[in-house]
Amino acid sequence: MPENGEMNTVLPGATPTRTSPWRLCVAPMMDWTDRHCRAFHRVVAPGARLYTEMLHARALLHGDVARLLAQAPGERPTALQLGGSEPRELAAAARIGERAGFDEINLNVGCPSERVQAGRFGACLMLEPGLVADCVRAMQDAVGVPVTVKCRIGVDDQDGEADLDCFVDGLVRTTNLGVLVVHARKAWLKGLSPHENRTVPPLDYGRVHRLKERHAELTVVINGGLVDAPTSLAQLAHVDGIMLGRAAYHDPYVLALLDATLRGVEPPSRAGILRALRPYVETECSRGTPLKHISRHLLGLYQGQPGARRYRRLLTEAAVGKDTTWDRIEQALAQVGASVSVVTSGSGN
Repeated sequence: MPENGEMNTVLPGATPTRTSPWRLCVAPMMDWTDRHCRAFHRVVAPGARLYTEMLHARALLHGDVARLLAQAPGERPTALQLGGSEPRELAAAARIGERAGFDEINLNVGCPSERVQAGRFGACLMLEPGLVADCVRAMQDAVGVPVTVKCRIGVDDQDGEADLDCFVDGLVRTTNLGVLVVHARKAWLKGLSPHENRTVPPLDYGRVHRLKERHAELTVVINGGLVDAPTSLAQLAHVDGIMLGRAAYHDPYVLALLDATLRGVEPPSRAGILRALRPYVETECSRGTPLKHISRHLLGLYQGQPGARRYRRLLTEAAVGKDTTWDRIEQALAQVGASVSVVTSGSGN
């Protein structure tokens, strides 16, 4: 039996094969899916496709590219999500992303925040399907990696099934789009906060399923409301891939269970996941990265487990303190009954 009495069983309900690189994805999440988070998620789910936080194209054209596009060793395959509505800018930013080693460029057509709308990108672009197509074509002409789109099922009152079909039909007809990620809620551009837009509009998985039926040639990935492994796996009977957002962040062991099931292997223990992350933590800390920049992403690993509150408290204290070594994570593990064996710092990542 695995340590700490954890029963690491592969879940029923999915064939242990990976028929698409987009079979299991972790959503782009602002302020969360930075390179430290992605390093952690790569250990949690070796087979998942990871996404960066959304970056506006102009940030790459005029900002610190090395900092903005930094990747953790071994984190690929990773997609770079871009925001913007100017085809030339997006094409130039996509070229930068491809040169930096990203495996996919994803266009954000789903973020509903007012700040994003003011910049004429995100979900409001669903009202301008011709412009979205222009942006996609420009990026496809600029790079050799897949250019994909992440959208909603609709915006405001334009949320009928025919509206989504029209939006997607136009992209399929005028671009070489092969992969579409769909958040199965519409977005309200006025009156709801970004948080409310993730919870208030009702989920409509059926609409995404029917979209896939209409476009068998598309790889369709479903996003929104996927909070546990069984519910997520059930979606694979209808679409090509699943994308987890906040569930993967707040309860990352769900991601580990899904990845192991889809690969047909036993999932690692929670302590084993942290052990595997130790070389990365020690390397980053030796370079001067504050431990809190990494430890904040680890808080949910023991969600629902005995000792989880003490585990989170110790890691949270690291976030407000000046801890610069692995020792604080080892102390947190001790709170959940896991003694950490010595791992050589140079053992690789």
